[in-house]
Amino acid sequence: MSEKKRILVVDDDPDLVESVSMKLESENFDVVKAYDGVEAWDRIKAEKPALVILDVMMPRKNGYELCDEIKRSDDHKNIVVLLLTAVAEAVTSTNYTHWDGKNTLADDYIPKPIDLNKLVEIVKDYLG
Repeated sequence: MSEKKRILVVDDDPDLVESVSMKLESENFDVVKAYDGVEAWDRIKAEKPALVILDVMMPRKNGYELCDEIKRSDDHKNIVVLLLTAVAEAVTSTNYTHWDGKNTLADDYIPKPIDLNKLVEIVKDYLG
């Protein structure tokens, strides 16, 4: 039996973290949770996830900043980063731009609201 792949789910919305975590756990992934970018970075260093599902708009450190930190870190650059983004709909009302998203080093983007079945497909594609 192969070892469970560890996934870190990061969002400042606890309900979203819970629903995504439950779905991934039902698919036999090992799930770790964080609720902002600073906590997520601590979890990444401690837990060494294979993949991070990362919200863009969060307090303390946003998803773009954390993604860049992960991808610029020799120890963590191979972690797959999936950015969750509702930004497209909110671009006029936020400080986040499509330019930020296009220039980040994320592996993929998942629009909010999340289709959990589609999310699982994407995760499985990346983690084989």
